[in-house]
Amino acid sequence: MDCLPGVENLGPNSTKDSLLTDVEGILYPKETTRYWEEIQNFKARPDDLLICSYPKAGSTWMQEIVDMIQHGGDPEKCARAPIYQRIPFIGFSLPFSIPTSIEKIEAIPSPRTLKTHFPVQHLPPSFWEQNCKIIYVARNAKDNMVSYFYFHNMINIIPDSGSWDEFMENFIAGKVCWGSWFDYVQGWWKAKDHHPILYLFYEDIKEDPAREIQKIAQFLEIDLSASVLNRIVLHTKFENMKTNPLVNHSDLPFLFDQTTPPFMRKGKVGDWKEHFTVAQSERLDNICAQLFAGSGLTFRTQL
Repeated sequence: MDCLPGVENLGPNSTKDSLLTDVEGILYPKETTRYWEEIQNFKARPDDLLICSYPKAGSTWMQEIVDMIQHGGDPEKCARAPIYQRIPFIGFSLPFSIPTSIEKIEAIPSPRTLKTHFPVQHLPPSFWEQNCKIIYVARNAKDNMVSYFYFHNMINIIPDSGSWDEFMENFIAGKVCWGSWFDYVQGWWKAKDHHPILYLFYEDIKEDPAREIQKIAQFLEIDLSASVLNRIVLHTKFENMKTNPLVNHSDLPFLFDQTTPPFMRKGKVGDWKEHFTVAQSERLDNICAQLFAGSGLTFRTQL
């Protein structure tokens, strides 16, 4: 692939093993940059709904919650297809997929619900132009880092994570796929002041799923009865999601290594305590305190 403006292909001897491409300082899977112009020219529609998060921050969970809300809490309607077909990922195609993911999305009748991991600066501009509703899910850096560490070792389109210490340095420096977590969560936090964005926290959903699901339904202007709400809460519990083949990606063995920890591993708040040293924990706390000072953006690392 020829280099795009602002795009640097990583050489075969790079530490990223040529699996990623740099676009304006952010690393992306090659299959994202292969169709970069097509993605950036994507034509959003005013009634599109976009679900967005940093990788491993709860986007698949949110996809299933939203699909259940949109279908009246009927799990049979949500069993019509795998989640990545019901709510497709804009910004990624399976290697050499024909048609491309963009072509498949363009063929979906309105209203569409889509997913992405793009930071604000690389979201296709038409989403802003059409003033589309966006649901953003943020997860605390420590748990997000742990989950992403394991994810790197199970998916075959991005480099392995290396050692825990190596991965932590790359994560802090933003030298991981989809870029800096710190820039990412702040970018979307600022964007909510100017666009119809519902900014949610993974920890809040874990603490009180019924309360947060009601927030989502209100944002979507959908009324939920108590019985429907209860069905959605039960259906989207982590234990049920983990064993649901329509959401746990067990049907994609060519993409995800099924011998490693699964795509849905623990879904806990506080699992970071099993991985971080005291010094590492304090270091990340200090970085967050410095970067988020005065922004109003705060994260909980335990419940």
